[in-house]
Amino acid sequence: MFDLVNLVKTAGYLGVAGIVFAESGLLVGLILPGDSLLFTAGFLASQGYLNIFVLCLVAFVSAVVGDNVGYYLGNRFGHSVFRKKDSLLLSPDHITRAEKYFERWGAKTIIIARFIPVVRTIAPTLAGVGSMRWSVFAINNIIGGILWAIGLPVLGYALGSSIPNIDAYLLPIVGGIILISVAPGIIHLLREPESRAHLMRGLRHMMRWDR
Repeated sequence: MFDLVNLVKTAGYLGVAGIVFAESGLLVGLILPGDSLLFTAGFLASQGYLNIFVLCLVAFVSAVVGDNVGYYLGNRFGHSVFRKKDSLLLSPDHITRAEKYFERWGAKTIIIARFIPVVRTIAPTLAGVGSMRWSVFAINNIIGGILWAIGLPVLGYALGSSIPNIDAYLLPIVGGIILISVAPGIIHLLREPESRAHLMRGLRHMMRWDR
């Protein structure tokens, strides 16, 4: 939590732009804290550390451009990358999870994925691999960028401006955002028999190791 605050205060708009871009368009962004970062940046804007309008513009442009880069990389190189089952950056479970969203939601996955860690990083690349028309991708990309890259900072700004002593509640709020964002992955893990079996094997192994 405090690392996020210090990161935004230290790196400012450039740091927000870099993280949002990497998480949206580069596979190295799988572990970056996009949701909580944007909310925290919006809160800090309400406290005078950033300008909310500049923040929203920077975040939106970075998110949309990042997704376009991911789409291009998927269209250009994706087939060879996704054939590697033991990729350093991608696991088969991550790819399968993103593919299931596409099967269920189609092009709207680009919008929905904005709010789901890991999926939001892989989805643009998979769209390029699947040869989704760029015009369809671009429309959903812009809508998702507005809802995510502008919506979360505005939410943080609104709460920071309207609730007295909001900083006292910032940690649990950000924790709640993180919990909500990882909930789909946890639900997916518990629903899939193979994932449950893998989890149980891991827990049994840990219990034996503790003894």
